Amino acid sequence: MWEAVPLLLLLLLLLPLAWRWRRGAVRLEPAGRAVLITGCDSGFGHLLALRLHRLGFTVFAGCLCPGGDGARRLQREAAAEPGRLRVLRLDVTRARDVREAKEMVLSHLPERGFWGLVNNAGISTFGETGWLSMETYEKFADVNLLGSIRTTLEFLPLLRKYKGRIVFMSSIIAYFTLGNGIYSMTKAAIEKFCDALRLEMKKFGVQVCIIQPGNYARSTGIQPPVSAKEIWSELNEEEKAAYNKEYVQEWANFFNSILSEGSTRGHEVVDAMVDALTSPVPKARYMVAKLKEKALVFVCALFPTVVMDSVLSYALSK
Repeated sequence: MWEAVPLLLLLLLLLPLAWRWRRGAVRLEPAGRAVLITGCDSGFGHLLALRLHRLGFTVFAGCLCPGGDGARRLQREAAAEPGRLRVLRLDVTRARDVREAKEMVLSHLPERGFWGLVNNAGISTFGETGWLSMETYEKFADVNLLGSIRTTLEFLPLLRKYKGRIVFMSSIIAYFTLGNGIYSMTKAAIEKFCDALRLEMKKFGVQVCIIQPGNYARSTGIQPPVSAKEIWSELNEEEKAAYNKEYVQEWANFFNSILSEGSTRGHEVVDAMVDALTSPVPKARYMVAKLKEKALVFVCALFPTVVMDSVLSYALSK
């Protein structure tokens, strides 16, 4: 173990130099470059589409509901400069939608080509493992995991051709779970998919970045407050026999209290996404979270599992 100390010291000494070089490097020129973003109806995807459009990118904003309020807001923004922001229907669980999105991109590709794919679409829910049906697990895997993979595979040839960027929306919940294990499961899987993809794409000049937000529930609306009454009504008789209404109510109160503490500063996450797309030396991972959330990730990554289990059990008991 001690043999590694000199190497660690050298890395620590080089970090300030690397940081200064990164700050001084010339950033990307957005004009004439296309970016496709999934999940632009609301949340980070919506904010990012607006930000990139204002920066000068050609933006293809994928919306699940192209006639919804979020899509209409984007279309109003696009009206000022026709052609640079296009709203398209994109359900990432439908291979046909993904293929048609690629056809639209190809038919309206600007002079500098296809620069970025942002896999942002995602859904969240609450519930202990036995409370959720197999259909729910399949739906979450299809949207949060397979949807990102499906879109990536379709656009990979274009990204290799133009040596572009792929950005994935993960979460610090990939490291631990507090009542939303189904969401954690999909984000942990995305992390491993990205780790493999990042290494494989280096030889093509394609860079892969992961965004890891903390609790921004109030910024995105991805998870509405949960109702103990609704949860209880959907449990089967075996689960009702194992739990009781009071336990479900306590869990719902705990989870809703976490949601209420979510940050409203969604622009912080969008800043990281923009950096991943425009920096000459983007980070592999952007963790955008409060200090206590980062500390929890640190404990999870470096300490034995029994320590993390004790920390989370204590938090749940409160």
